[in-house]
Amino acid sequence: MISLQNKVAVITGGSRGIGAATTVLFAQAGADMVINYKENFNKAAEVADSVEQFGRKAVLFQGDIAQEKTAYELIERSIQEFNRIDIIVNNAGIWTFGRAGEMNGTIWKDTIDTNLTGVFNVCNAVIPYFKRNDGGRIINISSTAGQRGEAFHSHYAASKAGILGLTKSLAAELGEYNILVNAIAPGWVDTELNKDVFSNTRFFNQVVEAIPLKKVATAEDVAGSVLFLASDLANHVTGATINVNGGGVLV
Repeated sequence: MISLQNKVAVITGGSRGIGAATTVLFAQAGADMVINYKENFNKAAEVADSVEQFGRKAVLFQGDIAQEKTAYELIERSIQEFNRIDIIVNNAGIWTFGRAGEMNGTIWKDTIDTNLTGVFNVCNAVIPYFKRNDGGRIINISSTAGQRGEAFHSHYAASKAGILGLTKSLAAELGEYNILVNAIAPGWVDTELNKDVFSNTRFFNQVVEAIPLKKVATAEDVAGSVLFLASDLANHVTGATINVNGGGVLV
């Protein structure tokens, strides 16, 4: 029932984890993809190969969207390649440890720049295009950390809370242009980002025990909700946050 046939989607941080899973699922649903990645060409190329196995076209774009110029270049390149953009998925993000009172300004700035400023930059670049072309979809990947906070990761939580505020603000401002803006808030997800912390079996078991569904989400679990928001089934959904956390955080 869900189809993105002949749609064009741009995803940031598309080389691994949630980004890679979403890219492949979108291709299965019929979308052509622009895959932004920062460093790992080989991983991005593997994702592009998967897209093409479903008969869709994949374009790779390397760059740090925390830089305003890069975000505009990403949108321009996407339009040049496909002559349209229908969906933006702002997924690029980092997660690092930072103890309050000891965290240096560089760690704070890097996290805010990547996780929040990068989302703003891409939105700012694509909104004029969406306004001229009767709408589009923007889906921002936040986190449960942005809803409840996270000890020793206050910089990450602040960046993800900022995404939720930005999402609601843009939804209210852009609805009249048929631009739908929503967010996904995953909890723990079994991806490369969490590989190190999950290597501690005791900690992993504690995480699972705290989740009502008694399992950690896969990247594909999260991608399914992104696909829903990108589809025609979500035509009257904007300013919303879908929680994909197995019941671990109820807000």
